[in-house]
Amino acid sequence: MRALAAVVLVLVSVACFAQADYAREQRWADEITPAILVGDPVTLASPSGRKFLGIYAPNQKAQAGVIVVHGLGVHPDWGLINPLRSQLAEQGYATLSVQMPVLAADARGDQYPPLFPEAAERLTVAVAWMRGKGHRKIAIVSHSLGARMTNYFLNQSSAPAIDAWVSIGISGDYTDPATFKAPILDLYGEKDLPAVLAGVTQRRAAIERLRGSGQVNVAGADHFFRGHETELVRAVKLFLDRATR
Repeated sequence: MRALAAVVLVLVSVACFAQADYAREQRWADEITPAILVGDPVTLASPSGRKFLGIYAPNQKAQAGVIVVHGLGVHPDWGLINPLRSQLAEQGYATLSVQMPVLAADARGDQYPPLFPEAAERLTVAVAWMRGKGHRKIAIVSHSLGARMTNYFLNQSSAPAIDAWVSIGISGDYTDPATFKAPILDLYGEKDLPAVLAGVTQRRAAIERLRGSGQVNVAGADHFFRGHETELVRAVKLFLDRATR
């Protein structure tokens, strides 16, 4: 009986963690929108009517629209996402950084897969929104868990076509790489997380068939590219310049 109770407790805990924390999203939005320096906050909505935050930084001569996707449990202006979305906008791209669904602050990455379908819905909305702004070519730049969410999105047969994907610090291997159609840049830091470094060879093999794809290791960088943001943005821009021209 005691063992059964323990199993039930675990299942209840997992179920609780699997519920997106929309109140936390709102707190993030309330905190960051007054401090946005590059771009403007926009409100997007999924087919269910669920609203979520985006930060759009236009560029009148944009070569492409770039959707920027953050990692585990954070927001669309957090850490390395800020230099990516703002500097790419200054260097020839329009960017839309989007809020992904989050769990409670103490949730682990392995508790997020139940939220991947909602993340895929948000990416579908983001692609359509950017096309509505007149961007003929669309790329996605995503970090860590956000790259896992993008991987799931691209695996769906209903996913809208994109022109390039930059996957930054994704752990392990890619899922269902045969479904990928656009060139991919697999980008990671020399001092990245063990799970990221362990999958380097498998990921390189997975994207070899995709013309224009490649893999870049940023010397000295950790998982969050602290102190290496310039090199990060440079590597992303070089790839996007080729992939979206």
